[in-house]
Amino acid sequence: MPFLELDTNLPAGRLPLGLAQELCAAAAAILGKPAERVNVTVRSGLPMVVAGSGEPCAQLLVSSIGVVGSAEQNQRHSARFFDVLTAQLGLGPERIVIRFYPLEPWQIGKNRTVMTFL
Repeated sequence: MPFLELDTNLPAGRLPLGLAQELCAAAAAILGKPAERVNVTVRSGLPMVVAGSGEPCAQLLVSSIGVVGSAEQNQRHSARFFDVLTAQLGLGPERIVIRFYPLEPWQIGKNRTVMTFL
């Protein structure tokens, strides 16, 4: 069950329509998970600084069970997510940061229990 959180200082009006859905589809393809299990949040217009600059930027947090737990996995994922983000946001790769967090099934609650028991 992947979670994507995109934070950006770009105003909402500069984001492409359907960005959350595009990120959902991209994450499903990149991480090899069904789109029905992907959760996406997009927050725009935030006060942000990346690499010491408040110029347009974005940070993507990707957390999931089993697919973001190694440097090798995340190197592959990173390249593909950067392709999506640079195309969708119109930012250079130097203005984007991605953080990967592996999750365990017991850390995700769903349907009144945790994923361990589903």
